[in-house]
Amino acid sequence: MDEILLVNGPNLGRLGRRRPDLYGTDTLDDVAAAVGEEVAPRGWRVRAVQSNSEGELIDAIEDAYGTVGAVVNPGALMMAGWSLRDALDDYPSPWIEVHLSNVWARESFRHESVLSPLASGVIVGLGPRGYRLAARALVDMVPRRDTREDRTD
Repeated sequence: MDEILLVNGPNLGRLGRRRPDLYGTDTLDDVAAAVGEEVAPRGWRVRAVQSNSEGELIDAIEDAYGTVGAVVNPGALMMAGWSLRDALDDYPSPWIEVHLSNVWARESFRHESVLSPLASGVIVGLGPRGYRLAARALVDMVPRRDTREDRTD
């Protein structure tokens, strides 16, 4: 079964409890379930990873080169995650960058992502719904694989 990679960076492990006024009340488990609902009709499952460590996120991405695509919320690593950028630059499948809040409506230091130029798309400010939209976009972007066995008729 094909997998989609769901990557969440620093501080997102507290999603649902951390600043619910800004980030909402959905937990990472809720997000993973929602992404799973979006990709299940395609026969995909979700491989979810969250870490406060950039190195662990890089390891997870390198271990997931066989996945069909990724949804990535890098959190604050969007601004200074240069080694994460290098890992995503080498990731062979399409990926969508997601941010729960509208980063352009926040502090000016959040207005530029070092990752966005590499992403297949960027979704910001739509709360947890953004993950669903990113997953739906990947379903539409990734060509269907022919699962029939090769025939020699």
